[in-house]
Amino acid sequence: MGIKKMAFKGLLIVGFVALMFQGFTKVDPELKDKFVGLQLYSLRDDMNKDVKGTVAKVGEMGFKFVEAAGYNDGKFYGMTPLAFKKLCEDNGLQFLGSHTGQNLPSKENWDETMAWWDKAIEAHAAAGVKWIVQPWMSKEGYESLDGLKKYVEYFNAVGEKCRDKGIYFGYHNHDKEFTTMFDGKPLYDHMVELSDPDRMMFQLDLYWITHGGKDPLKYFEKYPGRFMLWHIKDEMELGESGEMDFNTIFKHKKESGLQYGIVEVERYNFTPMESVKKSLEYMQTTNY
Repeated sequence: MGIKKMAFKGLLIVGFVALMFQGFTKVDPELKDKFVGLQLYSLRDDMNKDVKGTVAKVGEMGFKFVEAAGYNDGKFYGMTPLAFKKLCEDNGLQFLGSHTGQNLPSKENWDETMAWWDKAIEAHAAAGVKWIVQPWMSKEGYESLDGLKKYVEYFNAVGEKCRDKGIYFGYHNHDKEFTTMFDGKPLYDHMVELSDPDRMMFQLDLYWITHGGKDPLKYFEKYPGRFMLWHIKDEMELGESGEMDFNTIFKHKKESGLQYGIVEVERYNFTPMESVKKSLEYMQTTNY
């Protein structure tokens, strides 16, 4: 009886060690299954020609989610919110965000603009997106600090509507926000400082801030936690220009407040599809 007990204990120990070894051998210190998304503006011509086929190819590449740039009149790329969401999910993608917006309304058309936003937010909520980003301002935002303040008030109002539906609202920069100065300070700095953090976040385009002559690391230090989203972009394909120090920038993602990294390719050395694929391969071999 004692021998049987000892044998049983021995088997338990061997099994436990085997399980431990199996678990440890599955641990990979280099995270290879990175949660990286694609801004579909990168494939705008393809999306105009063949939405379903293009989304399928994006899923096959290995992207994990998409950010749309094709909202119009309650639909995404001509599809209902639920239909487009299903298309993405059928191809292994989450539909997490969208670029859309309206110019600064006047007092006369404020209600009309807010009604447009109500419809847009309902469509995005139906699709289950996490964020809506406006990637532009009209000239009023660049002409004076007063004009910018009006824009921020407007964005705060939109952000409150989004928040009520469980959606984040944010703004996406280009280079002009860093080269336009008000009272000796870049427009972008004023925007971050004037906006309500509870109603507005920022999607920092890493290429455009660099092109505008500013260092993203300094903005992470100055405004920690404000940059929930990044557009990870280069002159063409990621890593192509040699000017973007992505490795250093990626080390500060926690400080910035980053939750989602989104690849965008606007100019190409190859076909848009090939350029997007090469950019994802760059991300997969980079310590992101």
